[in-house]
Amino acid sequence: MRETLFNWLGQDLYGKSCLDLFAGSGALGFEAASRAARRVVMVEKSRKVHEALQANRRLLQAGAIDVVAGDALLYLKNSRESFDVIFLDPPYDSDLLQQALPLALARLSEEGVLYVEARQWPDALPDGVETLRRDKAGMVQYGLLGRSAQ
Repeated sequence: MRETLFNWLGQDLYGKSCLDLFAGSGALGFEAASRAARRVVMVEKSRKVHEALQANRRLLQAGAIDVVAGDALLYLKNSRESFDVIFLDPPYDSDLLQQALPLALARLSEEGVLYVEARQWPDALPDGVETLRRDKAGMVQYGLLGRSAQ
């Protein structure tokens, strides 16, 4: 899935700002940074996982990455920053996708894209949003959302 995602996004993310919500291993955020993203913010609630992300950031000397310890929904509610690429892959057995989707879209830049990964694709998308790309791997649905052409 990650290879497909970055083929969709393009090999070069030069100058882009990226937000990796529910960062987990940080694979998407670290990959974005390796492709010249200007800024990557990783948000992770688990203290243990956050510490591992910080250690990996230091090990890789990834100065473009900021690792935030906290709840992704609260981060979205409190942030005023917009992002060109947002990675949204909350735990599958939760209702966090439905809660996070409208909040993440509010943080998306005008030409930005939102990557969604979930066991079930959202039944309905908010007004003004369209599916740009979509695929399935096993039991997982994933795709890119963007603003509809007006």
